[in-house]
Amino acid sequence: MDNNNANNRQDDNEFEQLLEASLTFEPLRRGQIRTGIIQQINPNDIIVDLGVKQDGIVPSQDLDRLDPEFRAQLEVGAEVPVYIVNPHDADGNVIVSINMGLQKHDWDRAKELLESQEVVEVTVVGHNRGGVLVRWHRLEGFIPTSHMASVSPGLTGNDRRQVLQDLIGSKLHVKVIEVEPNRRRLIFSEREAQKEWRAQQKAKLLADLSEGQVIRGTVTGLRDFGAFVNLGGADGLIHVSELAWHRVDHPRDVLKVGEEIDVYVLSLDRETNRIALSRKRLLPDPWVTAMEKYHEGQQVEGVVTNVVDFGAFIALDDGLEGLLHLSEMGDGTLKEPYSYVKKGDRLKLCISHLEPERRRVGFTQRWGVDVDVEEGEEGEAAPSATEALEEAPAGEVSAEAGDLEAAAAPAPEDETPVSKPAAAEEAESIEASSSGDVQAAAEGTTEVEAEDAPPAEPEESAEAEEEDIGPAEEEAETPAAPKDE
Repeated sequence: MDNNNANNRQDDNEFEQLLEASLTFEPLRRGQIRTGIIQQINPNDIIVDLGVKQDGIVPSQDLDRLDPEFRAQLEVGAEVPVYIVNPHDADGNVIVSINMGLQKHDWDRAKELLESQEVVEVTVVGHNRGGVLVRWHRLEGFIPTSHMASVSPGLTGNDRRQVLQDLIGSKLHVKVIEVEPNRRRLIFSEREAQKEWRAQQKAKLLADLSEGQVIRGTVTGLRDFGAFVNLGGADGLIHVSELAWHRVDHPRDVLKVGEEIDVYVLSLDRETNRIALSRKRLLPDPWVTAMEKYHEGQQVEGVVTNVVDFGAFIALDDGLEGLLHLSEMGDGTLKEPYSYVKKGDRLKLCISHLEPERRRVGFTQRWGVDVDVEEGEEGEAAPSATEALEEAPAGEVSAEAGDLEAAAAPAPEDETPVSKPAAAEEAESIEASSSGDVQAAAEGTTEVEAEDAPPAEPEESAEAEEEDIGPAEEEAETPAAPKDE
């Protein structure tokens, strides 16, 4: 008897709990998101348990909007988010939508992504004048052109439309930057995601790389100071001095964007996430075999890599680079090089001197001149005539000027000796000559002599004859005649 009473009291308690739950249950409202449990799957609809007295019905129109892959995964007992479309239709049924429920779930998830700034993946489905349309789960979003890293900002017209068209179907990594469910506005940014994604990839790459390693990459950008190479998620820099053994004026002279190359890892800075690369370290050093391949006096061909006021830099085919001085261009009389050569010209040359230990080579085009350079002490090349004149004392310069004059134009028997001021002027004219042409300098001194030599004065000569000056005094007063060269 006592057991029966206890069972009755337990049943009464359960009934009271169920009654209280039904009375306090929040009624269904349009726009609510509820979690439903699939009770039955029919060809034209799906019945879901909403936890209330009535089950919800998912109509066939809503099922047709579902992704076929997702719809195939639905099964009895599975939980799905549903959107209350109509809590009481004309037939008293509760109409719900799985598609809209999933969208509402995605909107809530998008708000979370806006706060967390997490990177997600979207698929490009179209484009318009302002950017590209993308799909993320069940939602459609938009990426403005200003927030795209896959499209160059400088593209316009047909080129821009073609690039956007080619992106359809591709997947992009983006961040959520704006969410407005009421306006169905969902804006993404590829540039913001690229910054974080590249930082993560670079940190991962830096952990795997080591100095001295050789890795393959793709050239992504060219600047005056060097070239950027993508190594698989992170960019490294090849400084312009590490592009080749010869002088490189701009990286575009040896590389182009999109080219795949092997690079040598010079250094890694894991604190600043910087990677220094080299291209020339993987190329043969032309100076190692320079003495075996070349010799002074050898005729070669090279390309002009740079033109400066004092000459032009020439690179041979194997990368050996040297200077063709202005005084060695053509016949040696040029005043400036720019009208004679330009960058990219290919010239025939002769090696005038070769110093592999100092990584120096000089060229000449003066075919009539012996290009074999005399070796001075310690194996250094002997200075040129112009350098010798600049370094010699004033007295020696005057004497050498006289020698050049005598060699260029021998004086007649009755020629009046040149006075000391005239000789000094002759030396200055020779020092000012930058072409190194001995004949031109000699002709210049002859003209100076003719202009500055004092005219003969018959009266003074007559007086000298009357005074009958002795031979010794004449020798003392008369300057020494220039020595024959």
